Amino acid sequence: MPRGVPKSGFRSPRGSRKMSKILTVTQTPAAPVAFETDAEIEAKLADRFEILDTMTEAAISGDARALIVSGPAGLGKSYTVEKALNAWDPEAVNHKIVKGYIKAPGLYKLLYSHRFAGQVLVFDDADEVFLDDTAINLLKAACDSTDRRIISYITEGTLVDEETAERLPKSFQFEGTVIFITNYDFDAMIDRGSKLAPHLQALVSRAHYIEMAMKTKRDYLIRIRQVVRQGLLRNMGLDEEAQLDVIDFIEDNQDRLRELSLRMALKVGAIRRKGAANWMKVARVTCCKN
Repeated sequence: MPRGVPKSGFRSPRGSRKMSKILTVTQTPAAPVAFETDAEIEAKLADRFEILDTMTEAAISGDARALIVSGPAGLGKSYTVEKALNAWDPEAVNHKIVKGYIKAPGLYKLLYSHRFAGQVLVFDDADEVFLDDTAINLLKAACDSTDRRIISYITEGTLVDEETAERLPKSFQFEGTVIFITNYDFDAMIDRGSKLAPHLQALVSRAHYIEMAMKTKRDYLIRIRQVVRQGLLRNMGLDEEAQLDVIDFIEDNQDRLRELSLRMALKVGAIRRKGAANWMKVARVTCCKN
């Protein structure tokens, strides 16, 4: 930690620097809600990410057959999982990360090619898979808690692995591990009776589920502050003064920024690193809604 940065967070060297300027999203709760201090929120988030580390290791070892990680985009879910996977399997021999669009035939092929114990298949921001009834039934089979997980895809046609030209069987035993990283709040969608609720409930029943506990702007900002203290901007070459400038800019413009995320902190940090006198003007034009 840089000299002059206390364990509790950044110090405010000038009166204009107030790290407590974070605003809470205004809501009208149905029942009284206990107020959380910044320190309590930060401790809660630290606990969730520590648990995510633990459960990712459990998935790698095969002790957890399926893991669902739910939370807002751009605040460290994917990075945490990928860091553990890359440390374990740097050549990506036994794991694959799938992002984007996927339908049932492609899913079946992926599950087949990662069917052995010790292999991990990650679906990161591939939420389209939850909208395909056939695909989600394949996932239920892959995540099942039975001793033998048999996955079947019985059609008139033949599925072929393009890389090996191998004809895929209609059924196979799956012994691998599946991780879902999603922006969907499964609990909220189930509670409000979404049309996907039965499918999501079935997956939650079969998997370990981690909700990252980031619901408000205040949560997002505290998470950004937390990761900045861990070295996010220091690793870009920004000194303490420049890091404080970035944090101040994000907090002052939180209602105008296109998103509140670690990616945004990196964008603003890159502009601040240039050292131009008009860096804030540049950041407002490129990072804020005008």
